[in-house]
Amino acid sequence: MIMMQIFMLNTWLIVLFFISLVTISFSHYVYRWRNPKCNGGKLPPGSMGLPLIGETIQLFIPSNSLDMPRFFKKRLARYGTLFKTSLVFHKVVVSLDPDFNHFIFEQERKTVQLWYMDSLWDVFGKSIESSDDPYILKYFRNCLLNQFGHETIKEKLLPKIEDMANRYLRTWSTQSSVDVKTLITRMVFDLTAKHLFHYDPMDKNVANVFANFFDSVMTVPINIPGTTYHKCMKNKTKAIQLMKDILHERRNSTEKKGDFLDRIIEDMKTMEFLTEDFVVYLIFGMLLASFATISANLTLAFSLLTDHPAVVNELLEEQDNLAKSKDNPDSPLTWDEYKSMTFMSQVVDETLRMANLFPGILRKVIKDIHVNGYTIPEGWTIMLVSSAVHMCPKSFPDPQTFDPWRWNNIGDTNAPSRNYIPFGGGLRHCVGAEFSKAVMAIFLRVLVTKFSWKKIKGGNAYRNPALSFGRSGFHVKISEKGQIKN
Repeated sequence: MIMMQIFMLNTWLIVLFFISLVTISFSHYVYRWRNPKCNGGKLPPGSMGLPLIGETIQLFIPSNSLDMPRFFKKRLARYGTLFKTSLVFHKVVVSLDPDFNHFIFEQERKTVQLWYMDSLWDVFGKSIESSDDPYILKYFRNCLLNQFGHETIKEKLLPKIEDMANRYLRTWSTQSSVDVKTLITRMVFDLTAKHLFHYDPMDKNVANVFANFFDSVMTVPINIPGTTYHKCMKNKTKAIQLMKDILHERRNSTEKKGDFLDRIIEDMKTMEFLTEDFVVYLIFGMLLASFATISANLTLAFSLLTDHPAVVNELLEEQDNLAKSKDNPDSPLTWDEYKSMTFMSQVVDETLRMANLFPGILRKVIKDIHVNGYTIPEGWTIMLVSSAVHMCPKSFPDPQTFDPWRWNNIGDTNAPSRNYIPFGGGLRHCVGAEFSKAVMAIFLRVLVTKFSWKKIKGGNAYRNPALSFGRSGFHVKISEKGQIKN
């Protein structure tokens, strides 16, 4: 009996010892989590949140407007424009300050480098990882400029964009209701893919494979194993194989189509880094960068115009004046005419200011950064929040109001500005910015001059924390002007 009591006592002592050990270890872990090392410096203020998940849940709480997300507003009031946190398993310093954002843009390849969320890294990692090599980055930017730069838009793309807008809007007008974002996404994808490798949207097998892949990419916000993530990886495998088949067919063909794929196949003969895998990921990256951003921005513009008839009337007046100045009002839009559409440009700029598609622009710290008495350690992530800049009342009075006329007093938005960064900045400033603006402007021109529309449901844009139109999307009935509408 005594031996049994001694045994039980020893057992309880051992259990208590392990409980104490686990408690001490966990307490130490929590302390280290909340007080990360800083190489002898001082981190910006802020909270690291819960172990591992940090403050991710708070970030993904939807806002009910286009204003800066509440996650950032609360921490701005508490910590100021620079604070630390932890998001999606990463240690992050968030910047809401335009001057610091500008500084980080100028630090590319010095103290910071490009970085994306893990899910996009999994999908496009081969091209992302290589894009930090100066030689490859230069080649990549030259490719984009050749395909989507000022001269190409002027000489080749302008009439194609106008024709595309006319054809697609005319087709949509035959339907009782359309989901604007879904159809605009497919429209921009078709335009971009055809320009890059003569993609044929009438080939339903090819169209469905690409559509399924890019649709699933847009629904995977973070790299967490699960049904959605694995579906994306499955669709990725099919899309990669299809793109490789297209590449193989073109490499074995003597026919030249004069597109991007022709050029890159020729460059593959002399440039070792242009492997098949790299070319495939490069094309996918260019496609995603174009249609994912343009479609969301254009859908928001569509929605904003629906709620602001005075803006539509001003656009119509500008287009009427433009038509009167042309010998043939129905002739295709010229480059000079496109550049003369001042108010249209202001509408596009105002839409981009309010859109702020993603929560922030991400950079990985590759060398300790010292700023205002704080240290941002190597290995941390920096998030530059564009909505904090674009929705700042000091720079843009009454920022939640859609007011294209405000740009009368702002000046040339093509010039670098610390308070206007829809296309990033520094070495990574988007070289497709002019292309994005051209697609938006020309589509809206065709929409307001040749068509009318009526909202059926949805169209209420908000942040979750990326720009979203909710499950209902944005549905409208489009009609050609001059037709009898029910």
